[in-house]
Amino acid sequence: MTDYILLAEQAASMIETEPHYVAALSNLSALIYESMDRLNWAGFYLMDKGSLLVGPFQGRPACIRIEIGKGVCGTAVKEEKIQRVADVHAFPGHIACDAASRSEIVLPIRSEGKIAGVLDIDSPEPDRFSEEDEKGLAQLADLIGRKVSFTGLR
Repeated sequence: MTDYILLAEQAASMIETEPHYVAALSNLSALIYESMDRLNWAGFYLMDKGSLLVGPFQGRPACIRIEIGKGVCGTAVKEEKIQRVADVHAFPGHIACDAASRSEIVLPIRSEGKIAGVLDIDSPEPDRFSEEDEKGLAQLADLIGRKVSFTGLR
């Protein structure tokens, strides 16, 4: 079970040290990947020219660009809400960047009133993510949106 209070404290400490999005998100993706069990991907997609561009992550190589409204990540941006998917193969339009992924949670990151990107976490286990995970990760996504400097994103 993930200690989301500790995870948020560690994340806040990292962001305070360096709030630039590349450095902060690089360390945060590693922190999430090491703090949560049964994951095969943890990272970020960032808004770029009207679509999502892969950002810092831990795991196997990923899809480079995702259109808004496509797949779980693009749907999270289009609907501006968290997507917690128990079975990605049953999700309409799922994009299989890693065929081993079975469940996924994607959380929009809002900065200065708009979506800057998403936090995307995958698991090779079906129905891996609980309501508790969603609540803890939502607080983390909120912290990231408030404290990370997304200056320079297009």
